[in-house]
Amino acid sequence: MDADDQTIKSRDRTGVIDVIAHDPKTGEVVLVMNEPGEWSGSDEELLALQERFNTYVSFLLDGEMAEAHPELAAKPARIELRCVHMPDTRALELIGLIHDQLAFQEIKMEVVLRDATG
Repeated sequence: MDADDQTIKSRDRTGVIDVIAHDPKTGEVVLVMNEPGEWSGSDEELLALQERFNTYVSFLLDGEMAEAHPELAAKPARIELRCVHMPDTRALELIGLIHDQLAFQEIKMEVVLRDATG
């Protein structure tokens, strides 16, 4: 398997929510999306990122979270995109658009850069 195939496989997780947590400091439900790889800026990568955000938002808005975690259902929501590498320009543009659209749904969105070891 070459690097491109590995990137596609690692990003082909459109139906997966990596972490669901409650942030006691803010009272928010936090859905974490991990992006461990480097950003290529390819159309396929951006489409996969958009589809993953669609999955997360759908989980929040279509009642799936309320069904799976009723104790978190009434809490405000935040989606964290946790990256090891800074998103490239194209990804940042898409993330900005997604951020603005989520604001209309009263869902916060943050990009968190983290060390590859933690």
